[in-house]
Amino acid sequence: MQQWFRPIVRFLEEIGQTVLLLFQVLFWMVRPPFRFSLLFRAMEFVGVESLFIIVLTGSFSGAVMALQGIYAFGLLDLETLVGGSVALALSRELSPVLAALMVTGRAGSAMATEIGTMRVTEQIDAMETMAVNPIQYLVVPRVLATTLMLPALCVLFTAVGMAGCYLVTVVWWNVDEGLFMAKIRDFMSVNDITSGVLKAAVFGATLSLIGCYKGYNASGGARGVGTATTSAVVQASVLIFVLDYLLTALMF
Repeated sequence: MQQWFRPIVRFLEEIGQTVLLLFQVLFWMVRPPFRFSLLFRAMEFVGVESLFIIVLTGSFSGAVMALQGIYAFGLLDLETLVGGSVALALSRELSPVLAALMVTGRAGSAMATEIGTMRVTEQIDAMETMAVNPIQYLVVPRVLATTLMLPALCVLFTAVGMAGCYLVTVVWWNVDEGLFMAKIRDFMSVNDITSGVLKAAVFGATLSLIGCYKGYNASGGARGVGTATTSAVVQASVLIFVLDYLLTALMF
């Protein structure tokens, strides 16, 4: 019977330790020395280097939603609603979720691998010996950078998604451009955009915390680093969907 409870207990322990790591990040975030070079480097890694994958996935997401929308609304002769419905879906749900999943696979896994490698090679122990706090040096810049950059990537995802939607709907299927844009203005509001940006910030903090936590607590050599990286990606991806439901229920 005890074997059935061990995964549950381990899961609850990891949640508690991740929350404690969050409090440590908040504590060390406001204490000097402020290493802005590390922050900017992390922002470049998370944000700038993710532009290609965000543009690629965003444009095709908008395009395929436009195709499905044209077919569905076409059954009712309401093809002009495609633009507004796609804009609403992207801004509220798809952009923050898909952008977070892309960043999790690219940057979150890298965080777990880098910090995990430093742990198993005792570089983190060497930092502590030199009186350098590893949380402040390794975790704070990554968490802060991801929390700041993911909302910007979310907005970009929405923009390129709507560009793909416009290309399919207006250019290829000859839906009236004026009605296409009018329905976007009718369906969309500022609250839809801000809710998506807020979700993206929460997702960014979550995926970076999990990636850093898994890497920071890695053990067992190269195999342990690989296990920590896989676990970080899986847990962060699942939590993104869980948090998306909770945040949507609270916001709407």
